[in-house]
Amino acid sequence: MSETIEEAEMGETNKSGTRLATLRGQRGISAEDLAQRSGVSLKEIQAIESGSLSPSIGPLVKLARVLGVRLGTFLDDAGGEGPVVCRDCAGVEVMRAPGQASPMEGSLGFFSLAKDKIGRSMEPFLVEVRPGPANKDLSSTHEGEEFLFVLQGEIEVSYGTETWKLAEGDSIYYDSIVAHRVSSAAPAKLLAVVYAPF
Repeated sequence: MSETIEEAEMGETNKSGTRLATLRGQRGISAEDLAQRSGVSLKEIQAIESGSLSPSIGPLVKLARVLGVRLGTFLDDAGGEGPVVCRDCAGVEVMRAPGQASPMEGSLGFFSLAKDKIGRSMEPFLVEVRPGPANKDLSSTHEGEEFLFVLQGEIEVSYGTETWKLAEGDSIYYDSIVAHRVSSAAPAKLLAVVYAPF
């Protein structure tokens, strides 16, 4: 029997949480210490490790930095050093922002385009922007840079105190240390490339 999308997504969530717990254990860092050093709440770390929360990029970047690993370490499957080909760019959702445990209004679904490429420095994603009520508290900040290219629909990018409206064919490149948020009044699809320095 083939696994459902929900089961596949939970498997990916558990994989990230298992990797986080393993790395933390290997380095002898308690969950409390990791929370203090990363700025990610203890409750969120425990939820990620238990698999009850699908982490978004911001917390994963902060956790990776403290643990001394790449962001991709939380998403990697057994892969190779050579090129990775993504046919038809269909894949399992590997994370959801702003960290919901199930699909809901106002979320972003991230589909990795290179999760089988080990040792990568960039994270390319197809991102589905799901419309919902705007929430100014759901912005993200983390070290690195991001590039977004609108494939379908229109989006609004809040960046610091500015807001940009982007349509199909538009792009934006920014330093992700500045608080940023992507939202949409209707479904949209993006190509996103995230660089998080090791």
